[in-house]
Amino acid sequence: MPAKYFPTHGHLLVCQGPNCQARGSALLHRALWNHLERASLAYYKRGGTLRLTESGCLGSCSFGPSLCVYRAAPGGGLEEAWYAAVDFPLAARIAQAVHEQAPLPAEHQYGPDGQG
Repeated sequence: MPAKYFPTHGHLLVCQGPNCQARGSALLHRALWNHLERASLAYYKRGGTLRLTESGCLGSCSFGPSLCVYRAAPGGGLEEAWYAAVDFPLAARIAQAVHEQAPLPAEHQYGPDGQG
């Protein structure tokens, strides 16, 4: 039997490096997972479009928990955004924006396209 394909709008990765875990990233991942399930945003739910994965270090070790999102860019290609000091309300807003294919929150972004 072939594997089932689930189309997605984006992929969220929550850092599980030691510094982020010390700042609550394991709890953030669990809370975000539960939110995606309850809100039917998880890719395997009817109407859901998001994947959520634990990741290794995302580079903002002193400012965790860190979250990274990848999604298809409007004109083609890949859009990515990196976030530091993520709490659950921000993670939920990011997830909702990815699901709705809306602009991503600028709050707490870092890296080449974000602040910091």
